[in-house]
Amino acid sequence: MKPIAWISVNVFRESVRDKVLYNLVAFAVLMMGASYVIGQLTAGQDVKIIKDLGLAAIDVFGLFIAVFIGIGLVSKEVERRSIYGLLAKPVERYQLVLGKYVGLVLTLVVNIAVMSAALYLVLVYVAARFPPEVQAVWDAPALDPKLLVAIALTVVELMLVTAIALFFSTFSTPMLSAAMTFGLFVAGHFSDDLKQFDQVVESVAAQKLTEVVYWVLPNLSPFDVTARVVHGDAVGRGYFAVTVLYGLAYIAMLLVASILIFSRRDFK
Repeated sequence: MKPIAWISVNVFRESVRDKVLYNLVAFAVLMMGASYVIGQLTAGQDVKIIKDLGLAAIDVFGLFIAVFIGIGLVSKEVERRSIYGLLAKPVERYQLVLGKYVGLVLTLVVNIAVMSAALYLVLVYVAARFPPEVQAVWDAPALDPKLLVAIALTVVELMLVTAIALFFSTFSTPMLSAAMTFGLFVAGHFSDDLKQFDQVVESVAAQKLTEVVYWVLPNLSPFDVTARVVHGDAVGRGYFAVTVLYGLAYIAMLLVASILIFSRRDFK
């Protein structure tokens, strides 16, 4: 466990020192501030717009952090040839992969916490402008705890995206890894549409193929509960638990695959 902790702490330190990371977080915070300005243009919809754009900013910029840092977790070490020095130490290859992953997840959690705090600060400011009788008719309070549920599911989703980026990073180039990770992210949000594909085509082979693709692709749409939360709808505990367990199971599968591939790579 010590090598994994040592590697993850070093990944976190390197990520925090990355100027791109600061720029992404700063831009996300500005997006949340801009959502307040936009909210002023739509009477009575201020809070909804701020919540919607704030949660979207957390998701989008968290995605950029996961992809652009995740794709270089392993490939960067190979390109710099620093992988030889790491493997020369008493560090197993699986420990290197797990340490890299844990370090980036820690980076993600810290940055999402910063963006979430900024979102809540904007909401506190907005809520202070309205008397209690006005807030009473809102679909959901400004500081709705359900926002934390949406943010938690976003964290799990981005952990899954990080695992995808790490998986491709173990055997591909950074550019190709980024393209494939973004592709899977987009496909994962539309994978539910594959269920209806059998109503569009008559070919049995095509229907079977899409069914296989549906079960293989990560289904990311359940992690997006922004619309429900913004309108004050509750997210059931069962739904939350099943979605989180699905994400963790897929992450575990990707990490095992990443370790197997990386363990068999020849760096000579």
